[in-house]
Amino acid sequence: MSVPPVNGLRPPVRWAQAALAVGAFCVQLDSFALNPALPVVRADLHGSPAVVPWVVSGYLLAAGALMPAAGRLADLYGRRRMLTLGAVLFGVSAALCALAPTLPFLVAARVAQGVGGALIMPAGLALLTNASPPGQGRRATGRALGLAGAATVCGPFLGGVLAQWASWRAVFWLAVPFAAATVWLACRADESRDASAAQSPLDVAGAWTATGALLCLARWLEHVGGWGWAVGAALLGTLFVRAERRAPAPLVDLALFRNLPYVTLTVAGAVANAATVALLYVLPLTLQQGRGWDALGAGVAFSAPAAALAVGGPVAGRVRPGAAVPVMASCLAGAGGALWVAGAATGPSVLVVASTGAAVALGVAGGLALTGTQAVVRRERAGEASGVTKSVLTVTAGLGLALTGVGAAGAVGGAGAGGLVGPGGAGDLMGRTAGGGVLPSLALPAVGCLLGAVLAAAVAVVTVVPGRRGAGRGRGRRRGRGRG
Repeated sequence: MSVPPVNGLRPPVRWAQAALAVGAFCVQLDSFALNPALPVVRADLHGSPAVVPWVVSGYLLAAGALMPAAGRLADLYGRRRMLTLGAVLFGVSAALCALAPTLPFLVAARVAQGVGGALIMPAGLALLTNASPPGQGRRATGRALGLAGAATVCGPFLGGVLAQWASWRAVFWLAVPFAAATVWLACRADESRDASAAQSPLDVAGAWTATGALLCLARWLEHVGGWGWAVGAALLGTLFVRAERRAPAPLVDLALFRNLPYVTLTVAGAVANAATVALLYVLPLTLQQGRGWDALGAGVAFSAPAAALAVGGPVAGRVRPGAAVPVMASCLAGAGGALWVAGAATGPSVLVVASTGAAVALGVAGGLALTGTQAVVRRERAGEASGVTKSVLTVTAGLGLALTGVGAAGAVGGAGAGGLVGPGGAGDLMGRTAGGGVLPSLALPAVGCLLGAVLAAAVAVVTVVPGRRGAGRGRGRRRGRGRG
């Protein structure tokens, strides 16, 4: 007897949706809950201040750089298999983080966690895309991302509570049952892979050069003055393109970058993600350091923008593929305006309201970067496409902090420890704390969103308007034939 569908989705699709939701929630919760615990980690393990930022950076570098290879591995060897492997690796490495006796050991375990995270996201997205019937994948993915977005609401609060009242190690132990649940759910989903590439080996040259180029790019974005990293990214990127042109079964089909809607949604999503990182950093710091709020009050106020971010996924899932680029442009424009108002706000109420409005727009834009790109590429290479998109979003996330006037290391060492951001840069645009320190700014992230909106709108005019005109002419010809 067949099992009836629930909410329009048959059981295999629901298992894939649940596996993606729980896996992404696990990754998000671990990331958001860890930041408040970093000062306690440093004090407990007696680590060097220079090593502490690598607890975050090591994870982000591994996850961002390996996602293109992870996405292609999922297409070649099975999306369910790679999602399961990633969840196992994430859970085991989280346990090792919880047991870490030294700070270098913790950094190494975090790098391993990044490898697991790199497998979870693209494999989970591709698994759900291929499990869903045509036309239903966007909404299914949007709902899964919405559930995962709940981690942005409870993560910082939960991490602070665990670090203060239990132990920072409990933050990592918390990830273990969620990773185990991801494995259990994924094993009940149907397996899928790119059947046309069943006999194709992994493009090793492409994997090495892509990973190296992304590592260099991420390091350069964290430390823009280090031009050696920029040169390395350019050289390895050139070698990657050359390898892909020669490979019989490339890691990334270069035709993907001629897909204008895909490229636009990915780049615009990176802009939105960087602005989100900036907002998540600036708002709590401004309320505590600039307005004199305590941690509890700032956490309660922060819950409104965090919840607004979480609803972006389900909303994005309801956007038609043809409307994704225009909606992305509108979201970035709205986010840019709201961020500018938040940056110029003189009172906490205006700051929180404007930040919540920005979070709504940024949440939808971030969801569109994942649901929209999956809808405009071939399903059989969904892992490849999601790997590239997630990699771009992850690698460029640190740029959001740089645009506020601080670097990634400064965010970890300063904001996480309750210290003030050093003077200079864009921070002068926001204001000063009671102690004379300079607060970070939302002005440049706002400008970035507005520029991204202009570019997305230009692409929408180029791609959408001619299509509508062609459709109109087609209807006119059909009406003419009918009348004749």
